[in-house]
Amino acid sequence: MTSRGQGSRVLPRSFYRRPTLDVARDLLGKLLFHRSGDGLTTGFIVESEAYIGESDPACHAAPGPTPRNEPLYGEPGHAYVYLSYGMHCLVNAVTEDAGAPAAVLIRALEPASGIDLMQARRRQGRRGAGPALPPHVLCRGPGNLTRAMGITLGDNRVDLTRPARATLWIEDRGKTIHDVGWSPRIGIRVGTDRPWRCFVIGHPSVSGRRAR
Repeated sequence: MTSRGQGSRVLPRSFYRRPTLDVARDLLGKLLFHRSGDGLTTGFIVESEAYIGESDPACHAAPGPTPRNEPLYGEPGHAYVYLSYGMHCLVNAVTEDAGAPAAVLIRALEPASGIDLMQARRRQGRRGAGPALPPHVLCRGPGNLTRAMGITLGDNRVDLTRPARATLWIEDRGKTIHDVGWSPRIGIRVGTDRPWRCFVIGHPSVSGRRAR
């Protein structure tokens, strides 16, 4: 990734109110922020996955509206955070128009700041302290990402476009992504035929295959 040297700006709601595959691609290189009582952590998005509509068997909207998936049907630009297999929180950005359930799962980050805090969070639950993890491993995979960033179910429904009042938001820092790959989504059992996983080719923080 290279920088264009532009100033930063919070992504507006119009960024998310677009086709989900476009949002998934354009989120690469954007900077995800999470603010908590422990401190601030940030990382550049290097991998994402699109989940689109009730016809997508892997999308949480497949069974129709439920209390759990309600954020998917709401205004774009909000966070959809859920617990996966009772173990890991996963964070998504809601996309498209209200009533059209879709979102982008943020799968991996290149850590940018708050790395010591990320290290401490990742050590929690590990047997023994052990050596520090390499920075590029800290946010590799959606469950590791949320653990390192401190993202929890309390961040569900957060408005990503209003950082002054939110714990979670995304900014454009002028990063240009030159090599983008697409592949079938991973870590799911249905809808694996859809090539809706988007990633920075060759980046060490990308989970799964990193080739074109």
